[in-house]
Amino acid sequence: MRGPEAPGAAKHHAGRQSGPLPTSGVRRRYWVILSILILLAVGFAFGLLAWENPMPVGSVGFWRIAELRATNILVMAIVAICQAMATVSFQTATNNRIITPSIMGFESLFVAVQTGAIFLLGAGGLVMMAGVPQFILQIVIMVGLSMALYGWLLSGRYGNLQIMLLVGIIIGGGLGSISAFMKRLLSPSDFDILAARLFGSVSNADVSYLPIAIPLCLGAGILLLLNAKRLNVIALGADTANNLGLNHRAEVMRVLFLVSILMATSTALVGPMTFLGFLVATLAYQLADSYDHKYVFPVAVLVGFVVLSGAYFVMKNIFYAQGVVSILIEAVGGTLFLFFILRKGRL
Repeated sequence: MRGPEAPGAAKHHAGRQSGPLPTSGVRRRYWVILSILILLAVGFAFGLLAWENPMPVGSVGFWRIAELRATNILVMAIVAICQAMATVSFQTATNNRIITPSIMGFESLFVAVQTGAIFLLGAGGLVMMAGVPQFILQIVIMVGLSMALYGWLLSGRYGNLQIMLLVGIIIGGGLGSISAFMKRLLSPSDFDILAARLFGSVSNADVSYLPIAIPLCLGAGILLLLNAKRLNVIALGADTANNLGLNHRAEVMRVLFLVSILMATSTALVGPMTFLGFLVATLAYQLADSYDHKYVFPVAVLVGFVVLSGAYFVMKNIFYAQGVVSILIEAVGGTLFLFFILRKGRL
């Protein structure tokens, strides 16, 4: 027979359960944070639509002007989904919460393609790189090269993620050096045109790209969300995942393929945003306070949209300096990255 339980033990057990949100306090905190993020996202989105809109709210003229501004909000949502879900998934696959997909050379490849076009063809080269076929081609090239790298480095007898990351850093650095060499040989006018294109900004997005970017973003994002339970197992490590009946290498390859699609779509759409993903993922882990990707993903996406839309709203309507939004985000993200590196002492 079981002995009598200590006073309050039954109450304690009733308030705690196993799972990603084990206590009522944790569950309440999560939903409060999620609700606050939703309110902030809606507030900033409406602010971008309505602030300094000369027409009365709800009128035909108001919505006509709002439609012109809605494109930027849609682009922010796409970038938030791509950067947030890609970074969280990539960090799970590599079992490291510091490195990001940008380290694999996506942005270096994008910069090299754009620089090579204007270096070989002049200012008309960037015009030739514009258009839906060219947009699709850039995504295919980035996804194809990344998957060739993943497949080669993870399929060998001694293949592992550490070697893959090291090779990715070397390739990214090499592409960056080639781009820097070509930039030095450009004329001042061509360099100014190129610099404007390589500057990560929502205004770089072309409306004609959205019918391609939206399905790719939603498709890859939904697939990652549906595989949240598998990602939870991958996070336990290769040995544990294999012992639980999951083919760790095959699952990692599948995750990296979806990450490649998301990162290629975001980079080809708005340009490089190196530390946005790291900033968003770090804040999401802290706010969600859960290992379950089913709970981390929504927080990460909302944080990404709030960061982007909030920064654009404040810098555009208060400081009239929307051009420095990307610089501000990169500066904050880079500072946070250095802080984590110094605190942890290793990659």
